[in-house]
Amino acid sequence: MPEPQSYLVCASQRSGSTLLVESLRATTVAGNPEEFFQYLPSTSRSPQPRQWFEGVTDEAVLSLLAPLEPGVEDTRTAEQWRDQLLSLGRTPNGVWGGKLMWNQVSLLLDRAAGLPHRSGADLRSALDDVLGTDITFIHVYRPDVVDQAVSMWRAVQTQVWRDDATPPAPNDGAEYSAEGIAHLAGILRDQERGWREWFAAAEDRSPLEVSFTDLVADPQATTAKVLLALGLDPDLAPPPPLKRQSDGRSREWAQRYRAEATEKGYPL
Repeated sequence: MPEPQSYLVCASQRSGSTLLVESLRATTVAGNPEEFFQYLPSTSRSPQPRQWFEGVTDEAVLSLLAPLEPGVEDTRTAEQWRDQLLSLGRTPNGVWGGKLMWNQVSLLLDRAAGLPHRSGADLRSALDDVLGTDITFIHVYRPDVVDQAVSMWRAVQTQVWRDDATPPAPNDGAEYSAEGIAHLAGILRDQERGWREWFAAAEDRSPLEVSFTDLVADPQATTAKVLLALGLDPDLAPPPPLKRQSDGRSREWAQRYRAEATEKGYPL
């Protein structure tokens, strides 16, 4: 029997990857792509707002973030973890889809370390041991890290990561902080560098490149391109299932941050 087909969307937060994976999910034939590798074993939760700011001592930043919640320890074995994510991510036609952020690589490596009959200890080996060797990589990236960091700064404050209906409310409670945005811009820039260096290191993982700019401009056409690369019917690409969250306040914050970054040496 041929090995089931798998694809992995490789990205960083607020890059547009959720719009792409939700569009692929809506086809009902392109797997059920979720961010399976984001959950911390100690809490069974994705990283909480303050965990993005470990090492930051500025109370003006930390006071804008929700306190940590304890969560529940994940007691699944490595094999149970793998079997569950394979089941959840696959559609009946055998296609599996998932999403991996660069900051989650260490979590994936730690989880995969407990699997029997490992083929190696590096990231590609971990992916092969979890997903099989027939993996299509899709790299979603956002060219403007400032806009990306502003979007993430609002999201970590409000804990609203997606919008199925309307743009964010002007009074969502988020407050501007150049220091908070700068911290996230540095993280996001490092994540993008990590993906690009990893892809460049070996020809067997050359990805399909998807720009945030193209994705937002024409989500349906971009999804069709991805479906075609996966050997699936591009005509199944749906209208965008999510609304874009950016608004005038995000644009104002980005403009304000750029002016301050030039003066203070923050990441751009």
